[in-house]
Amino acid sequence: MKKKAINVKETSFIQAINISAQWCKEWSEDFLSEEVLSDRVAELIKTKNGLRGFFAYALSDQNCFLLDKLPYSFVYKLQEGGNDVVEIVVKNLVMSSAQIVIHDRESNLEYKSNSESISERCKNILRVLESKLVTKNIKQIIKDLDNLGNSFDNSKKYDDEQKEFIKRQIFDIAQ
Repeated sequence: MKKKAINVKETSFIQAINISAQWCKEWSEDFLSEEVLSDRVAELIKTKNGLRGFFAYALSDQNCFLLDKLPYSFVYKLQEGGNDVVEIVVKNLVMSSAQIVIHDRESNLEYKSNSESISERCKNILRVLESKLVTKNIKQIIKDLDNLGNSFDNSKKYDDEQKEFIKRQIFDIAQ
C-alpha cells in the first residue's frame, strides 16, 4: 500500500468524505488501528470541511461501523473536538429525525430506515460526549426549533409533527 500525504487543512468537503471512506474501510479491514484512525480523524475534523465531510460519510454509510462501535480512543478524540463536534452531531440528529417523519408519510421504508440509523448513531455519540456541551446545544436547538426547517435556507419550516418527533429523539438521548 502506497502512502499518500494528505493536507487536511486544504481538504474540500468532497475530499473529506472520500478520505473518511478510505480510512473507515482500512480500519474495518484491520489495516488501521483504532488509535491511528482516531488520530487521523481528529486532524481532519479540525477544519470545517473535514468535520462536515467526516460526519456526512460516517453517519450515513451503512457499511461504516465506526460510529456504531465507538472505540474509546475515537470517543476521546471526538471529545477533544468540543463544541464543533457536538453542534454538528446535534444538527444531524435534528435533520435525520425530521426526515424520518417525511419518509414515513411517503411510505419510503428504505429512506426511513437510513434516517433512523443516522438518528441512532447521533444519539449514541451524544451520549458519550461532554454532557454540558450537549445540554447547551440541545437547549439552543429546542429554543430555535420554530425557526428551523427542511430547506437549506430554512424557508420551509418543520411542521408540528416533525418538531414533536425531534423533541422525542432529543429526550431519548438521556436513555
